[in-house]
Amino acid sequence: MFSAVFGSVEQGIIYAIMALGVYLSFRVLDFPDLTVDGSFVTGAAVAATMIFFGYHPLLATGVALVIGFAAGCITGLLHTKGKINALLSGILMMIALYSINLRIMGMTSDTSVGRPNIPLFNADTMFSKFQSFWGSLGIDQAINNFFGMLGVKFLPSTWGTLFVMIFITLIIKFCVDWFLKTEVGLAIRATGDNKKMIRSFSANTDTLVIIGLGFSNALVAFSGALIAQYSKFSDIGMGIGMIIIGLASVIIGEAIFGTKTIMRTTLAVIAGAIIYRIVLGLALRIDLLDTGDMKLITAVIVICALIFPQYFEKRREKSRKSKRRAERLLEKNDGLKMEANGVAEIKTHQ
Repeated sequence: MFSAVFGSVEQGIIYAIMALGVYLSFRVLDFPDLTVDGSFVTGAAVAATMIFFGYHPLLATGVALVIGFAAGCITGLLHTKGKINALLSGILMMIALYSINLRIMGMTSDTSVGRPNIPLFNADTMFSKFQSFWGSLGIDQAINNFFGMLGVKFLPSTWGTLFVMIFITLIIKFCVDWFLKTEVGLAIRATGDNKKMIRSFSANTDTLVIIGLGFSNALVAFSGALIAQYSKFSDIGMGIGMIIIGLASVIIGEAIFGTKTIMRTTLAVIAGAIIYRIVLGLALRIDLLDTGDMKLITAVIVICALIFPQYFEKRREKSRKSKRRAERLLEKNDGLKMEANGVAEIKTHQ
């Protein structure tokens, strides 16, 4: 159980970066961007291809982020300059990226133009390079000894990946928080709330949409690059349903932790991604389910995350109305009593 939860937390932290990208497009910009399913694979494909050719993993991950930004900007251009419907522009870019991703991974093959996957089992990645440094510190043994004394079995071989991903994800979270509080970030938030209003202040909403979608897909591609290095492979189908995973993370986080401030909301999105992966991992341990049911489980989680908050909100609203009704009735009764007492006093004086 502990090992399953640990693996889910590791993956959840990596997918949290993708969820932050989805939050930017869906919540901040109010843009239904389906480019995510394609740009996630693009990040993985670019990073895996460059690592295959011997480039440093950090450089490969950085290039993946830039390519993801470009993909998001193209989606924004299709919508703003091409006047294509927001949903359709994302779908078109997602379809185009499927072939582009095949071409990118096909660069590693001499026999075909396109290639559906790239294994990285014998290649150095960000995680393998960090783990070689982390292992020399002896921290893993100390942590495992501590949990061993608590009676925990099946401990992970290394804690390095978890700690480095917490560090990277928190840095990205604070960067997103800072960006959304800058002049451009505030303008993007205003664009998502009310385009007509922000246009009245002479803001170029087209440029803001393009920048916002570029930033969103840059985070998605960055997450894809990390997942490829974590899983030791890149596959053309690894992005299918990624938008649903991102939405599930956002919805779960917002429902549990709230959205009062930007810092709280981004933290809620990260927590939502971790909770989603834990729930998914525990669900797959049920004997009736297997890995082929992942999409079904995801759909059920999203449905529950959408329905339950509405149900509880209606219950709270009903409770508030009942409380207000009781208070008004009590005030009315107090008023009648005071009036009756006044009449009684008048009669007594007479």
